[in-house]
Amino acid sequence: MTERDDRTELLEHGQLFIGGEFTDPLGADVIEVVSPHTEEVIGRVPHASEGDVDRAVAAARRAFDEGPWPRMTLDERIAVITRIKDAFAVRHEEFARLISAQNGTPYSASVMVQALAAMMAWDAAITVARTFPYEERRDGVLGPLLVRREPVGVVAAVVPWNVPQFTAAAKLAPALLAGCTAVLKVSPETPLDAYLLAEIVAEAGLPEGVLSILPADREVSEYLVGHRGVDKVSFTGSVAAGRRVMEVASRNLTRVTLELGGKSAAVILPDADLEAAVAGIAPFAWMINGQACVAQTRILVPRSRYDELAEAFAAAAGALRVGDPLDPATELGPLVARRQQQRSLDYIRLGQEEGAKILTGGNVPASQERGWYVEPTLFGSVDNSMRIAREEIFGPVICLIPYGNEAEAVRIADDSPYGLSGSVWTADTGRGIDIARRIRTGTYSVNTFSLDMLGPFGGYKNSGLGREFGPEGYGEFFEHKMIHLPAGYREA
Repeated sequence: MTERDDRTELLEHGQLFIGGEFTDPLGADVIEVVSPHTEEVIGRVPHASEGDVDRAVAAARRAFDEGPWPRMTLDERIAVITRIKDAFAVRHEEFARLISAQNGTPYSASVMVQALAAMMAWDAAITVARTFPYEERRDGVLGPLLVRREPVGVVAAVVPWNVPQFTAAAKLAPALLAGCTAVLKVSPETPLDAYLLAEIVAEAGLPEGVLSILPADREVSEYLVGHRGVDKVSFTGSVAAGRRVMEVASRNLTRVTLELGGKSAAVILPDADLEAAVAGIAPFAWMINGQACVAQTRILVPRSRYDELAEAFAAAAGALRVGDPLDPATELGPLVARRQQQRSLDYIRLGQEEGAKILTGGNVPASQERGWYVEPTLFGSVDNSMRIAREEIFGPVICLIPYGNEAEAVRIADDSPYGLSGSVWTADTGRGIDIARRIRTGTYSVNTFSLDMLGPFGGYKNSGLGREFGPEGYGEFFEHKMIHLPAGYREA
């Protein structure tokens, strides 16, 4: 490695992690990682080719069909995964800093959102695995039954750039604990932290072939998810990409789990403590610079209190400190790439054309001479039919939508092609729970915002298929087998 400046180093990796070993790539293509803050190259890694995918899938196939990993006891697998989790905890600051340098997440948030949350995901999977019903006896119509849950096989795990380690943990931890083998395909925007994971995995003692990690673009991703040697695809990304993954995987009838986009609504009821609601919603509206699928990007406010809430949210947005993501004082950093910056600016222009009013932000911050920054932006007087209210922007652009009564608030919250997350803020918790039950979305919070990794996470409608986390997410990595037993059979 050569020194880049006093904050970061130019990280160069010349090999790929295939089957548990660092090995030379088959091709010569290289991915250059560019800082969203400085717009300078901060790293280079090999770009995996289709031939490298073939090698990785073949290694995973051998490890599943012939290797020890699926045949180990659960306790033996838990011991290995625990070592991965513990090593992650030790190096969490290193993970946080490296991810922030690549995707612009403020380091102040990255420690928890990017690093410790990933460690917690590994830990939660261990908790779920210990009590999961791998085999059970049932009384059938024609006699006793034995129902088994067996590992699905080779898993292709495809993760995005916004929370690369958290989404990797959401897939790899349950897959590996189930006894599956895996090929992790990481985004070309954030491949550097994947090498830290590879180091940890190598030291933890995963058997040969169990895990490969490949940085590559969409074309190679498509080749992986369509590979005949893959039994299960677990994908996190955009709706458009998810549809393509499903189409390609369907050619082989490969099972898929899709965690896709969101346009989640935070509903503030008239009786809510407004100060608490603003303080609780704002961090999760602009989280990861707006680059989060669960971000509360539609804020529904009663018309009777619209003016004071508009003023409060505008003040909260305007108070966010914008700047270098590696500065611990920064609260909102740059977007991951120039295309994402332009996407947000295009939607800001569109929102104005649609008749929405910018309450704060709306431009590239004057304080930043370079980097892919967009000011934290709040639109007021938004109608839910506007594109800025219906389409996922994936940037720091939030919509304030007024409503008349509770029924209208529920209708607006539910009137979306997405159904991933949401929250309600009220003095009456029971009333909030009732609203949570009525809105068709996969996760919901009352007077808080949370994603608990012991419960199921996923979406309704265009927000995806299947679930991650909890026993429901763990179960996605198993096949179900029914064994008919002779009438009257009883175990000794």
